Amino acid sequence: MNKANAIPVLDGHNDFLLRLYYAPDRRERLWLTGEGRGHLDLPRMRAGGFAGGFFAIYVPSPPTPEVLDFERMMDNPPYDLPLPAPVPTAQAQAVALTMAGHLLWMQRSSKGAFRIVHDVAGIEAAMRQGIVFGIMHMEGAEAIAPDLDALHSFHAMGLRSLGPVWSRPTAFGHGVPFSFPSSPDTGPGLTDSGKRLIRECNALKILVDLSHLNEKGFDDVAAISDAPLVATHSNAHAVTPSSRNLTDRQLRMIAETDGMVGLNFATVFLREDGRRAPEIGWEPVLRHLDHLIAILGEDRVGFGSDFDGATVPEGIKDVAGLPAMLQALRQHGYDDGLLEKLAWRNWLSVLRRTW
Repeated sequence: MNKANAIPVLDGHNDFLLRLYYAPDRRERLWLTGEGRGHLDLPRMRAGGFAGGFFAIYVPSPPTPEVLDFERMMDNPPYDLPLPAPVPTAQAQAVALTMAGHLLWMQRSSKGAFRIVHDVAGIEAAMRQGIVFGIMHMEGAEAIAPDLDALHSFHAMGLRSLGPVWSRPTAFGHGVPFSFPSSPDTGPGLTDSGKRLIRECNALKILVDLSHLNEKGFDDVAAISDAPLVATHSNAHAVTPSSRNLTDRQLRMIAETDGMVGLNFATVFLREDGRRAPEIGWEPVLRHLDHLIAILGEDRVGFGSDFDGATVPEGIKDVAGLPAMLQALRQHGYDDGLLEKLAWRNWLSVLRRTW
């Protein structure tokens, strides 16, 4: 076996729970045996060396014509996609509870092959035992009211990572629209409720995810948080000028807190032309990684795939393609030590500092 193939991967972001939410009647096939669709299932995770990662609870927007047209627009830059309307708390909470239940079901149905983890010791134990692990993450805090009571409920269920927004506005702040080319400086930052949310996440040792926040919101978190700054699935704005990517100034701020960035595999955030098309080689991945490492250093960069939530390069295709990506990085000149840092050691280190 090639050495790159043997390196386990801790992934910073996926949307597999959304697939289960949309197909509850097929969830056994989607999870346990796989249907050959999407990016993730338990057999392909094992085949690709996917040790585990952050599983996102994400409340989708209603399927309006504008939302349904997003993919076509992303194929034709420049674009500035209109943000969906906010989702009411009661509606979002019902969806979020269902998705949390899906994650708990994944653990039970796997009969010991998958485990939800709450701390670094749990991750290390799962990796030693060869058990795929999941970290409960919330992408957009619509399911939490400003009184923050639901935050404590989800924390008790296992929530250990949270992004205050998924692009559309919430009671806590404002996200970036999907725009190319565009700066991430697109509007106001955190609300007063958002600032309270960040402080309470710090108190509960819940990682605060900066991906999807606009620049002012990013700065607000940096001013408030006592934890490392982390963007679980974002790329370099200097390489691809998408509103969703991080500027060099933001990357330096993350480095100053000994934080972390997970490279997003979404082609719209990798390609220099901002298109969604998957027909790209490894060059965009390498350019982003080289740039992130140059600013953040080798100890603060990892992967945040966005599997099952985005179009990824054809060379990766799905989670079983992770060894091919690692081999491409090896051929680019990354040695074993750096590959292990990118694949899992850096995530483990920042989680230890955060939790």
